[in-house]
Amino acid sequence: MNRDSGELFDRKFNDLLDLIEPDDLLVFNDTRVIPARLFGTKETGGKIEILIERILNEHEALAHIRSSKSPKGGSKIELDNGYFCEMLCREDDLFHLKFASEKTLLAILSEIGHIPLPPYIERADNENDLTRYQTVFGKNLGAVAAPTAGLHFDEVMLEKIKAKGIETAFVTLHVGSGTFQPVRVENLSEHIMHREFYNVPQETVNAVTAAKKRGGRVIAIGTTAVRALESASRFDRLEAGFGDTNLFILPRYEFKVVDALLTNFHLPESTLLMLVSAFSRYEFVMNAYRHAIEKEYRFFSYGDAMWISVGR
Repeated sequence: MNRDSGELFDRKFNDLLDLIEPDDLLVFNDTRVIPARLFGTKETGGKIEILIERILNEHEALAHIRSSKSPKGGSKIELDNGYFCEMLCREDDLFHLKFASEKTLLAILSEIGHIPLPPYIERADNENDLTRYQTVFGKNLGAVAAPTAGLHFDEVMLEKIKAKGIETAFVTLHVGSGTFQPVRVENLSEHIMHREFYNVPQETVNAVTAAKKRGGRVIAIGTTAVRALESASRFDRLEAGFGDTNLFILPRYEFKVVDALLTNFHLPESTLLMLVSAFSRYEFVMNAYRHAIEKEYRFFSYGDAMWISVGR
């Protein structure tokens, strides 16, 4: 879709090679999904489901808990393979858990954890999801949802991009479960945006600066790459750094770094859809979504992609 005019065109994903130029820079999110869902039993015998939201250190994490009754502070939860965790306290909507094992939490998750599929996928995870719900370039463990625009790229496509002389760079944004939560308030200023860890390395800052200088576009692969880049922008200047971001991008937001965007089709009332609408115009995006439905495009995590740029 043309960002300024709303003009639409239908292409195959491999046609992306015709839409990008040697002066451009593609920026990917290299986060990697952890098997963050655990199942256990409370001391009362009740069943419990745990979704790790953020790893705090080698043995502690903040998590969402689904159970008929929330566990109390100090209570223990028995997990598969003889592992245990203790509920230390509650922090807002999350539970602070400590895992009692010589093994690290990541090691425990790799042994008994399940891939946390999006809530709208109504099936249990399977072995295929261990690879399908990961990008081929993901390396930094910490996400509980995949940066889904990156799922379209395989090694062959990345080699073709390299052969065309197009540079790539990486940021990290550990996608949290809040990415699936709809906005439930009428006044958007009242929405409390979820926080996610991000890191923009100096190497990426240098690549962005060089691309801008030579007249190329900074192309974000996915909304999470957008949030990382825009979160690291200070006074119209991209700076290397890391931390937590709760940046909520709405229409009329002035983008400081990103010039073009490749993104999947998102859930209604989601902050991701609002970001996409901010990048173009709301009416253009809604028209594109209607067109996608008519043409039977696939939506959401395992779905098709949307290209938004000026001109080509």
